[in-house]
Amino acid sequence: MKIEIWSDVMCPFCYIGKKNFEQALDKLPFKNEVEVEWKSFQLDPTLNSGETKTTSEYFREKKGFPEEQAKQMTAQVVQMGKAAGIEFNLEKALITNTFSAHKILHLAKKHNISIEMEEELFRSHFLNGENIGSVEVLSTLAQKLGINKEEVLETLSSDQFDNDVHQDISEARNNGVSGVPFFILNGKYSISGAQPAELFEEALTKTYHETVQHSKDSKDNNLSCDTDGCSI
Repeated sequence: MKIEIWSDVMCPFCYIGKKNFEQALDKLPFKNEVEVEWKSFQLDPTLNSGETKTTSEYFREKKGFPEEQAKQMTAQVVQMGKAAGIEFNLEKALITNTFSAHKILHLAKKHNISIEMEEELFRSHFLNGENIGSVEVLSTLAQKLGINKEEVLETLSSDQFDNDVHQDISEARNNGVSGVPFFILNGKYSISGAQPAELFEEALTKTYHETVQHSKDSKDNNLSCDTDGCSI
């Protein structure tokens, strides 16, 4: 069963959604049959990749929120994070263009460690207050997971994986995705937002029984013949 997840590294609800989803998946008896694919989405592609803003600066300058409203929103996200097991340091988070981070995510996908890279990017941004648009930071994170430094630098200095990022974003638009996180469960159901673990567990179970278990049962009961013979 395949789960596709669109997210952006600077989206706190994507990190909360990731934790809740993983908590739900870990409880399910068929968890080893689930393939998770992380896909790229940019909430604000207009941000300058050479600059960073604090969360409060971003809310004030880009969203027009008064400081008091921004503080209330931040406090609410922090509480939601604690419930999911995340200790957000939003006052340290540096907002910047995330395109390079998404390229590194696709590089990690090539090495079959995209889930681990997604976690490292979230931790770097939300917990450690690092600039996830920085070549140095991205290189350090990738090397931590065993990716060669030269390969990281080549990825970031070329257009390698640019099309992959753009394709993910286009695919999101084609699926009507306007916000993240967004989950598509085995091509049949979708979930939008950082939903509770209980909802993910219920939706994953329903999807598995309808798309995987049903297919297995149908195959077991398929008493038929073809040019290769009969199945019993």
